[in-house]
Amino acid sequence: MSPRSFASLALLLLGLVGCGKQQKGVYEVAAPAAAVDPSSAEALKAEADALWAERGDAEKLKGALAKYEALFAAQPSNREVAAMLARGWYFYGDTFVTEDDRLAAWDKSIGFGKQCIAGNAEFVKLLEKGDETEATAVRVLTAADAPCLYWTSTALGKWAKMQGLGTTLKHIGTVEAYMKRVSELTPEYFYHAPDRYWGAYFSLIPSFKGQDVNKSKEHFDRSLAGSPNYLPTKVLVADALAVAKQDKALYRKMLEEVIAASPGDDPNCRAENVAAIEQAKVLLTQADDRFVE
Repeated sequence: MSPRSFASLALLLLGLVGCGKQQKGVYEVAAPAAAVDPSSAEALKAEADALWAERGDAEKLKGALAKYEALFAAQPSNREVAAMLARGWYFYGDTFVTEDDRLAAWDKSIGFGKQCIAGNAEFVKLLEKGDETEATAVRVLTAADAPCLYWTSTALGKWAKMQGLGTTLKHIGTVEAYMKRVSELTPEYFYHAPDRYWGAYFSLIPSFKGQDVNKSKEHFDRSLAGSPNYLPTKVLVADALAVAKQDKALYRKMLEEVIAASPGDDPNCRAENVAAIEQAKVLLTQADDRFVE
């Protein structure tokens, strides 16, 4: 697929599956500061990757994202870079910014994620026909689409939640469809992320939509068994399942284990583990406020 064709498909997909109730910035993709000669793409990616390795520093992460954006502008069909941008802007919004700025960061994550998904031309063609929804069209997505789907659905879910229950209910079908497809295609993706997601999902959704703490625990247990050293899972167990069950002992146990843990040396998740440790410290101070004695 040519860059021009890919860009056209991306714009089509964004128009077809945008959030509906849009605010300024939703699904917009920031333009790079300057055009990039495609011949310099390899060096640019090396610079971006070096900064990404230090993403535990907010400024280094922003620098990495700026370079990845420039690279994506030069290579608009590069789905690996689009997925990195979706992941990076999600992490930035989840870790480094205040609540007022999270929407903008997650908007960017969703936007790049949608462009990543647009790389699957068959999916876009189904939507273009007009008689398919995202929830039905996901059947044609493959394991190569899993990173696009996971980071898009994760960011979209949190973006919608910040907008309130009405917006959450409006988009929950899309989020569910994307994540179910990731679960089918690559259940071990990103440290057993699908089970981690469903663990939080079944604790946090309203009771009339199927809240089920037993299902939540089953999914969290699978995620922890598969990837015990990925610390954000325990933070979610505390923040979602323990609070839903009003189990203060579980809340404290999970957070204290995270705080006492080593972030490890896995470059793919050390920064996320460090962030989880800091989040656990904050949540632990809130224990008395989150449980009814």
